[in-house]
Amino acid sequence: MVESPLVLLVLLAAAGGLLVGSFLNVVAWRLPRGESLIAPGSHCPGCDAPVRPYDNVPVLSWLALRGRCRDCGAPISIRYPLVEAVSAALAVAVVLTRDGAHDLALGLVLVALLVPIALIDLDRRIIPNRLTGLGAVAALAIGLATDVGGVPEQLIAGAAAGGFLLLAALARPGGMGMGDVKLAGMLGLFLGREVGVALLVALVAGTLVGAVVVARRGVAEGRKTALPFGPFLAGGGVLALLAGPAIVDWYLRTFA
Repeated sequence: MVESPLVLLVLLAAAGGLLVGSFLNVVAWRLPRGESLIAPGSHCPGCDAPVRPYDNVPVLSWLALRGRCRDCGAPISIRYPLVEAVSAALAVAVVLTRDGAHDLALGLVLVALLVPIALIDLDRRIIPNRLTGLGAVAALAIGLATDVGGVPEQLIAGAAAGGFLLLAALARPGGMGMGDVKLAGMLGLFLGREVGVALLVALVAGTLVGAVVVARRGVAEGRKTALPFGPFLAGGGVLALLAGPAIVDWYLRTFA
């Protein structure tokens, strides 16, 4: 039987993830446009009517309104409830796979950062310095507050991951941006040695998707198609966060 404290923690993570996911939708929309994340409040992009509190309940309000504004009937993108649901699922996954205040804090903060980073890079082909910079500061602050002995590993992993992608960016100008380099460095600060898993997954996934694009559009057209690498790094980061220790341990037992 699952212990009741864990059940409570999972429920809190799900509820908190939904609320945070709602805010992350705001971050993903407003931050790259230079808008305030606080004011004005949530409003319909079609008629500019403010969203009522009872119409702003994560996921449920979108379902109740059938994906449309109550005032003008304009469609509301399904991305909003999906981001809220995914954020809740990631928060629950962190709670179920990570132990201790240190790992929980790093995991929850990391997924909260990776969601808007992936969305913004998909939409605008940029990774805001404000997010990666905030993430770097947050990761080090958590390390200093909960496991100061692990901070050197954080710094080494961050430098190694960022340096690795920096070399890749310099070797192939235009293939990878400095935002990706900074994101890799940030991932190293959160993941430690498991950042290697994140980079490997991102590179393999990006290569496979690129191969599919080339196969569908032809070599000449496919090479001209710009693929944001941030979402691949974010996906790799999530996998490394949830399963990285097990993957690293398996690798060391098998090949070391």
